Amino acid sequence: AGDYGFDPLGLGTDAERLAWYVEAERQNGRWAMMAVAGILGTSALGVTPVWYEAGAKGTYDIPFLALIAIQAPVMGFLETKRLEGFKATGSNGLINSFPFDPAGMNSSTMQVKEVKNGRLAMLAFTGFMTQALVTRAGPLENLSAHMADPFNINITTTVGNIPNVL
Repeated sequence: AGDYGFDPLGLGTDAERLAWYVEAERQNGRWAMMAVAGILGTSALGVTPVWYEAGAKGTYDIPFLALIAIQAPVMGFLETKRLEGFKATGSNGLINSFPFDPAGMNSSTMQVKEVKNGRLAMLAFTGFMTQALVTRAGPLENLSAHMADPFNINITTTVGNIPNVL
């Protein structure tokens, strides 16, 4: 799904690796789609701290070492099961359910749509990160500022302002 023959680095020459790359792209696209939806949602709702400062707040409900002690084995287990399931079935899943498709939407048409939306979300997330680094504002704030004054607040004026914010 989503293969249009563009492979300038020759990563798809090995069919076995290509299948894993396709699943990896789909998985990263899913994370990016969730991230973009979360960033836009929290920005629209005014949730604080803003997404690009949330990890630096310093105080959490669980100690860091306890978090690592829980997260490492749980994620290790889930990722190991995902890899084993992929090797056995050639599709992504959850624990022992391959393919994992609770909504019944696993069709070739939906896979192409998922890949296209995932690629768009990965680009959007890259843009959000760049905007946050350069402007210290979220995507909706940047959009509002640009719409209010498109000739003075755009990519050229923002890039020119990088030395002042870094």
